[in-house]
Amino acid sequence: MKTLACLTLAACALAGPITGFTQTTAAPLTRAQVRAELLRLEAAGYNPSAGDESNYPADIVAAEAKIAAEDAQRLTAASAGGAAQPESGPVAANSPAP
Repeated sequence: MKTLACLTLAACALAGPITGFTQTTAAPLTRAQVRAELLRLEAAGYNPSAGDESNYPADIVAAEAKIAAEDAQRLTAASAGGAAQPESGPVAANSPAP
C-alpha cells in the first residue's frame, strides 16, 4: 500500500511540469480591443444595460453565435474569392427586392 502511494505521488509530481507546457499564454487584450468586442456584441443584439440578468447566458451566447456565423460567412466569401457581404443596413431605394 505504501508503494502504491509513493508511485502515485511520484506520477503526480512528474505530470505537473508537463501540464504547465500545455497552457498557452495569450497576450492581454487592450482596452480598445475589449471595447470593439463589446460594440460588436451590442450590434449583434446583446444589450448589457437591459438589467435583465435572468436571460444573460442565453443573450450573450446568441450574440456570440451570430458573430461567429458572420465571421464564418465572411471567411468563406473571402476564401472563395468573392466580395465580402456588407453588414446589415438600410436597403438602397434602387435595389430590387430579394
